[in-house]
Amino acid sequence: MDKKISKTRYIFNAFTTFAVILIIWILVTEFGILKPIILPKPISIVQYWVNGFAHENLMADVLVSLRRIVLGFLASAVVAVPLGILAGTSKLCDSYISPICEFMRYLPIPTLVPLVMVWFGIGESAKVILLFLGCVFQLLSMVADAANSVSDDLMNAGYTLGASKLQSLWTILLPAALPRIFESLRMTMGWAWSYLTLAELFAANTGLGYQILKAQRFMQTDAMFGLILLIGFMGLITDRIFALVDMLVFHWKE
Repeated sequence: MDKKISKTRYIFNAFTTFAVILIIWILVTEFGILKPIILPKPISIVQYWVNGFAHENLMADVLVSLRRIVLGFLASAVVAVPLGILAGTSKLCDSYISPICEFMRYLPIPTLVPLVMVWFGIGESAKVILLFLGCVFQLLSMVADAANSVSDDLMNAGYTLGASKLQSLWTILLPAALPRIFESLRMTMGWAWSYLTLAELFAANTGLGYQILKAQRFMQTDAMFGLILLIGFMGLITDRIFALVDMLVFHWKE
């Protein structure tokens, strides 16, 4: 198996895969193998995007969904990162944090929707909290693993040179663990986009998830495909932003 290929070859292969899928999609729809109600033509989806951004105020829904994603993601990061570092560096803290975290991260988030509505109503806070719950426990476990994976030899070297526990945490453990923590944040952002439609399917009148539900009611398959693909593109863009920051900031990780 090839362990490495050139960046040019990688990009070419990626574009080739997307191009093949698009060509098959065009052929299947143009020759009527599948009806538009099942699989719309790509041009119909493009027309929906153009009309939506130009006349239907689709950009407002994009911004609403993006705000919810950012708030839910940041809230989960603010809670999960420090608690994860504590759990990964202290067995005492780990004994308090990890068991409840391991239990909570296996709870099916969709089943919490009725409780969230009862506790927090049907406003913006409920949607952000649902995104928070979908991300925080998964992120906490990954951050704890990242902190725990730092070699004891590195920490002991710091102690040998006279560093205190706080100094070792700040100058040794955090630089060593930050690349993996950042990768965990990147993965969590992907989960946040996955939970977006769930958060916007109940008692919402704005957002991309609400627009998907509205399109489903009227059997507008082109709109459903267009909105789903739009979420996918936005998720891909945020992932590429994380990848770029990772490359620029954590140059020492290798």
